[in-house]
Parts: sequence; C-alpha cells; structure tokens
Amino acid sequence: MTALAGLKVLDVATLFAGPLAATLLGDHGADVIKIEHPRGDPSRTHGAAKDGVGLWWKMLGRNKRSVTLVLSTPEGQEVFRELAADADVIIENFRPGTLERWGLGPDVLRERNPGLVVARVTGFGQFGPYASRPGFGTLAEAMSGFAAITGEPDGPPTLPPFGLADGVTALTTAFAIMTALRAREQTGRGQDVDMAIIEPLLTVLGPQVIAYDQLGELQPRHGNRSSNNAPRNTYECADGRWVAVSTSAQSIAERVMRLVGHPELIDEPWFAAGWSRAQHADELDEAVGSWIAARDRDEVVEAFEKAEAAVAPIYTAADVLADPQYAALESIVTVDDDELGPVRFQNVPFRLSETPGAVRTAGPALGRHTAEVLAEHGVDAERLEQLRAAGAV
Repeated sequence: MTALAGLKVLDVATLFAGPLAATLLGDHGADVIKIEHPRGDPSRTHGAAKDGVGLWWKMLGRNKRSVTLVLSTPEGQEVFRELAADADVIIENFRPGTLERWGLGPDVLRERNPGLVVARVTGFGQFGPYASRPGFGTLAEAMSGFAAITGEPDGPPTLPPFGLADGVTALTTAFAIMTALRAREQTGRGQDVDMAIIEPLLTVLGPQVIAYDQLGELQPRHGNRSSNNAPRNTYECADGRWVAVSTSAQSIAERVMRLVGHPELIDEPWFAAGWSRAQHADELDEAVGSWIAARDRDEVVEAFEKAEAAVAPIYTAADVLADPQYAALESIVTVDDDELGPVRFQNVPFRLSETPGAVRTAGPALGRHTAEVLAEHGVDAERLEQLRAAGAV
C-alpha cells in the first residue's frame, strides 16, 4: 500500500521545482502523468548524458508516465481538458496568464472538476510588479539573501552549484499540495497554490529579516564559518582529505576543545555562548585546525566519534555510494531502466513505517506513454492519428 495511490497528478511544469514536487508525489504512489511538448522537458538535456540520454531526467522523471501534448493548439487544449476532468492535481509553471490565454485556466477546468488543485510555480508569483518576469532558481538564490551571505569575506556573493532554490521550492510545493488536498476533504473544493520560487528559500534562511528589522544588522559573508557559533568550519587532514566540524550545541563545543587539547578555552567567559564563540573564530579554528592537520581523516573521525563530538567527512558522490550509513538507510536505489540498464540515484527522501514510498521506474523516454494514457481517456487509435497529423501530440 502507498499513501497516495489513486491520486492523479498532471505535471505540466518544466525544469526542476514543479517537476520535482510531482516526483515526490509519485514516490508515494500518485499516478503522475508528465505532459511535455514534443521537444521534451529541457531537463532532459541539462547536465551529463550517456549515449544521448540525460541522466538528471532519469532521476527527476522517475515514477512518471510521459505524454507529449502541444497545449498551444486547439486539439491539444481539448485533450488536456479531458485529462484534467478527473485529475486531482495539476502542477504548472507557465508565466501568469498563459493557461488562461489557452482556455485552460483553473476556473475553466474546475467547471468540470470542482475538486481540482492547481499548483502554480513561478519565479515571482501570480501577481505583483515582477509577476511577468521569467524566473529561475538562480534569481531566487540572489534575491532571497542567500548569495549575499554565502562566500568568503573578501570574495563575491556566491551561488550554489546546484538547484538549491528549486529543490526547496519543490519540497514546499509538495507540502502545499497536500495541504490543499486535506482542505478538499473538508470542503469538497479544490484551490490554487501560488508558489513563488523567491519565497521558500527566504523562509529557510532564518533570522536575516528580523535581525535587520530589530537591530539594523546584515549578516556578512563568513566563508565556511558561522555567525552563530564556533568552531564551525571545514578542516584539511594530514592525508589531504577534509572534514566538517559543527558545534551548534554548547556541550559539543566543550567536547571538541577537550579533544584537541585546549580545555582551558572552555573557561573563557566568551566560550559560554555560540555568538560570542563566533567572535573568537580565529583562535578556535587554530586550535581545532592544527590538531586535525596532524592526523589522517579516518583517525580524526574516529577520535571525534569516541569523544561524542560532531564531525563529518567531506564527501563526493563516489563517497556517498560507498558509505555504510547511506547503505543502511537505502538512500541510494538501483533501478532497471529501458534505455540505460541498471542506474543508481537517490531514493525516496524519507521513510514511512506503514506506507513507504518507492522508486518504481526511472524517467521514461519522451512520449513513451502517450498512446497508453490517452487511450485511458477515450482517445482511440484513429483520433490519436488525427492528433498527430494536427501536430498536437
């Protein structure tokens, strides 16, 4: 049994935030129908590829069925209305007003399907002075304040080397959809989810706004350090490998200083709080860093674990695949793919004790399920050929 079995989701979004939200629903049994232009979702051509097959898509498109459909054509619009008539959720990321221009706005679709939830994922939301601008996660990482506090103190604002804002937005969108579906159980009515990519990352950045509002303070860039506690940094070991140390808890900070042979620092008045320890980061980093630099990584990790202090090796993807904790959690799944054979990528990101999710398939070839899905909605072979002739699929 899966928690979302029987839920029908139309994923009409492209690239990452909206599609990843649909992926998370599919992981728990929702029937996710990925509707793509015949050109394909651009994510199919992002990043690395093997034999012309996009690898990012294999993960992002997992547990989905692929249907090609051109929504800008009258024929494609009619098919979409038929698909939406018994759908529970639509996820889209067109610029505001696009679906309405095609006669596919939420109000129109709810005339036939009052319980429909429509998640609208855009850079800046459905209204406001920036609503019509094209928006991507990079812009959210810039405008949320993330880039301003990331990087070395004497360096430029720094963007993440992966889709951080899109990922956070995807998780938030999945939660918003489930909230709307819960509300539907009470009211019988669907509703719109207005998800602006600039907002979720702003939320998880923590006290930046309230600190400025109340104190007029702006967090500077600290590199790998923190303004909230110290020691907190990455440190190079004797064998050239790296570890990360965190001392968010006072007890952990004290254990670290005892481990590295500087218990006298614990008695300093400034050591009693994270924010004041952060003001002495140079001194603390010297104590911790010099101790770590004299030892190989495995020795460092073993000593920290024995002292019950918080440390982690700096991993690459190769290290993740070899790690026993990830193996125990089954964080990586192997899937047999029609195009590439066995592939490994991230599993469902949490475990439910009664209704666990599962990765059943990797991302399918473009349009692989067009005939299958349309047949389920009454489109016979003759009409399918007509749609193809009209350039609608």
